[in-house]
Amino acid sequence: MLQKTQRARAELGKPVGAGRSGDSVNGVALLLPGGRATGRRRPPARPAAAQRRLARRLERAGAGEGLATHPVRYRHRGWNGSAADPVHDALWAADEAVRRYGDVPVCLVGTDIGGRAALLAAGHPAVTCVVAIAPWLPEPEAVLDPDPVRQLKGRRVLLVHGTDDARTDPDLSYRLAERAKKVNRDVCRFEAHTDGHGLEQHRAEVAALAADFVRGSLFGHPYARPLTDALAAPPPLGLRMPLAHGFGRTLGH
Repeated sequence: MLQKTQRARAELGKPVGAGRSGDSVNGVALLLPGGRATGRRRPPARPAAAQRRLARRLERAGAGEGLATHPVRYRHRGWNGSAADPVHDALWAADEAVRRYGDVPVCLVGTDIGGRAALLAAGHPAVTCVVAIAPWLPEPEAVLDPDPVRQLKGRRVLLVHGTDDARTDPDLSYRLAERAKKVNRDVCRFEAHTDGHGLEQHRAEVAALAADFVRGSLFGHPYARPLTDALAAPPPLGLRMPLAHGFGRTLGH
């Protein structure tokens, strides 16, 4: 008996925080994972360990605020050239968050190809802020045909990159941030010195920085001083802000 085949669909993983507990949801963080340049296979259903750690940190930061955090499962593992599959999945996920929770602000939090997808999907009307961690920006496209930045206008944007990243060039994320800053003053970028693509040396600091940014951007809480300074500083200082070891230990969330 022949079975009808179905096209793969993007999915929202189980919520962490308010969406799981049944409390009222006042904001949503969508976690967009990394991936590959090409690949049509389905990604694993279980989020990577780094995503789970970040979700738990966001849960603590959003406790009492009504923050629901969902990992996003893409249809395909790869970016796949002009198809830009993760961008379409990110837009779908934002639509799905609105369908589930109503008119709530959404933050896109992406890593690697997920960081690029978050930046490009920022024009969705529900998205108010974006976090791009070690965003994947292939050199030929980034130099000859750079990604647009107009969709970032009116959003708050945080980029984080390791200075020794051998997979995704930190200079390309700086150039993108520099162009974005010209159309939107609410853009900042942090550098983790001597750290690589996985930001293993600054894992806790990156999670704390992202959580503080999401909490402040979605719910109006004051940012930690380094974030406030980075947003206020002109280039290049506000786009090359050092991420200090120990950031987050005294933030209280």
